[in-house]
Amino acid sequence: MPLRQRLENLPVGQKLLAALLVLLTTVLVVANLTFISAAYYISQEAMAPQALQTIGRLISNPGLSEQALTSTANAQNLLKELKNYGPLRAAALYDASGTRLAQMQQGDKLHMPEHYRDLESWRVTEFRNTQVIPVPKAGQASGHLLLVASSELPTAFYTGTLTASLGILIFSVLLWAGVARQIRRFITEPIYQLEDLSRQVTREENYALRASPGNQDEIGSLAEAFNTMLSRMQAREQQLKRARDESQEAYDQAQGLAEETRHTNRKLELEVQVRSKIEKKLTGFQNYLNSIIDSMPSALIALDEQLYVTQWNQEAGALSGTPLDEALNQPIYSAFPPMRAFLPQIKQTVERHTVTKIERVTWVKGEESRHYALTFYPLTGDAGRGAVIRIDDITQRLSLEEMMVQSEKMLSVGGLAAGMAHEINNPLGAIMHNVQNIRRRLSPDLPKNLEQAEQEGIELAAVNQYLIAREVPQLLDGIQSAGARAAKIVSHMLSFSRRSNRQLTPCDLPALIDQAVEIASNDFDLTIGFDFKGQNIIRQFDPQLGPVPATANELEQVLLNLLKNAAQAIHQREDDREPGRIILRTRLNPPWAEIQVEDNGIGMPESVRKRTFEPFFTTKEIGQGTGLGLSVSYFIITNNHKGQMEVHSTPGQGTCFTLRLPLVDNSVDMPAPQVIGQNDRE
Repeated sequence: MPLRQRLENLPVGQKLLAALLVLLTTVLVVANLTFISAAYYISQEAMAPQALQTIGRLISNPGLSEQALTSTANAQNLLKELKNYGPLRAAALYDASGTRLAQMQQGDKLHMPEHYRDLESWRVTEFRNTQVIPVPKAGQASGHLLLVASSELPTAFYTGTLTASLGILIFSVLLWAGVARQIRRFITEPIYQLEDLSRQVTREENYALRASPGNQDEIGSLAEAFNTMLSRMQAREQQLKRARDESQEAYDQAQGLAEETRHTNRKLELEVQVRSKIEKKLTGFQNYLNSIIDSMPSALIALDEQLYVTQWNQEAGALSGTPLDEALNQPIYSAFPPMRAFLPQIKQTVERHTVTKIERVTWVKGEESRHYALTFYPLTGDAGRGAVIRIDDITQRLSLEEMMVQSEKMLSVGGLAAGMAHEINNPLGAIMHNVQNIRRRLSPDLPKNLEQAEQEGIELAAVNQYLIAREVPQLLDGIQSAGARAAKIVSHMLSFSRRSNRQLTPCDLPALIDQAVEIASNDFDLTIGFDFKGQNIIRQFDPQLGPVPATANELEQVLLNLLKNAAQAIHQREDDREPGRIILRTRLNPPWAEIQVEDNGIGMPESVRKRTFEPFFTTKEIGQGTGLGLSVSYFIITNNHKGQMEVHSTPGQGTCFTLRLPLVDNSVDMPAPQVIGQNDRE
């Protein structure tokens, strides 16, 4: 701890005593130093010069001076007599010629000049108190005596000074002790009494204690202020005691009330618990009902008597575009503007408690038209009058109904085609048989032919040469080849028109694709001048792909539809510099077997690609397509075969259809995979 901090932490009495001690010590030291300095000044400036002059007058006495100047020994004896004189430091005697005869020194040796002529320069450099006294000699020139005063005070002076200082010190100590006793009596002890009293008050909390009045000084004023503070604290303690007694009484009363409140709170707590359980059950049941309502595929809207919305499920929000928080407590025509047209039917339902149905309503949702069925129910029960609106999306149902109608038409056409194929097959067989008979009857290897030729007078060899020259055998070969090809086409038509039992059997995809290509190669449309045979067919089959579970007739129908669409897309191109090309691929991509039909036709924009598999959606002119081919193909692949079907297309560059068939027979019913478009893939 620093000295200053230690001094600051000392008690007041010790601080005063320390200050007094420092003061006395300082006065004593300063007084001694001043006395010694004054004595030294007086000795050097007054006493030493006078003493040197006195000695000089004595030695300059003719009797002594003449004897001293006679010889060096006499001079030395004279100076020895001066050696015991305290104020004298050194002395030197010079004869008339200025030569130093003798010298005397006390203490440290001084370098006194050897000749009188050097005396003045020596006195300037030595800075000492000196006197030069002429020493006369009868009838001769006088000599000179150099006296050097001592710069030190006599030992007796120091002894006397020390004795006086000790006396003063003893007196000062006694004075300091007396003053310290008075300080302790009049300052320290009253302060200690106040300190002890404050500690006693703090320890005992007895504010009735008082400090003694003391003298009429600062400490007495402090004691009086302390007593005043104790008096106020005593009065305040009495007030606090009274307030504490009053608060204790209030506390006792509050305890009684708290006990009563506690019993009441217990009853309320039990009631709250019961109500909380009921509310939780009601909330859970309400959430359960809301979950059921929100899980319904139909839009469900509840209205009060004024046709304001009281219930609004998620499907209603999705259909109308209005969220639940904005629809509640709003008129139905404001929350769902298309319902404004049906306000009379809704009011009739509320007023007459009758069910009203509207079988078909068409609204535009996004970029497509959707069909809905509306049903208005009257609200029954104690909830008051109102109505419930149910909106069902029947677009898919209508599409299926139209598909069923079209399917029946296709079945009729298929039956008609099968009958026509049978009818064509009979004359076709006769043609093939007759061609074979013509060949046999012109053959020279049969004896019957030779015999008949001889009867007619014709050489059979000449007839054959004529027929060969006219290329009749080539014509017969053409008839037979065309007949065989027509028979094969009829066979394929009969096989294609047969009703499939939809049993998945291992199918050789390359053979199935070739058969579909062969059927499609007979497609020729006179109205648009389209001929499938003009297309370049490129086959890229994966040799590692084995038989795949499929229904051959249905898969052949899908491939035939894709081939016809590809050929028609190529035919619609305006730039014919690049030849038409259809690429047929198979690829093993576990767990799928993939079939791709790619063309370099006109392609289609994204808006058309998204609606490719919608029923009755077509971009062809009236009479050239029904819009069911791709939708039926999609249904066959995704539903009957549990596979996937997707399309990628770039306008002006071409289109690629991809079919994915599972390598394992997944004939168990499961949700059909969704079609994956180019923009839907990550």
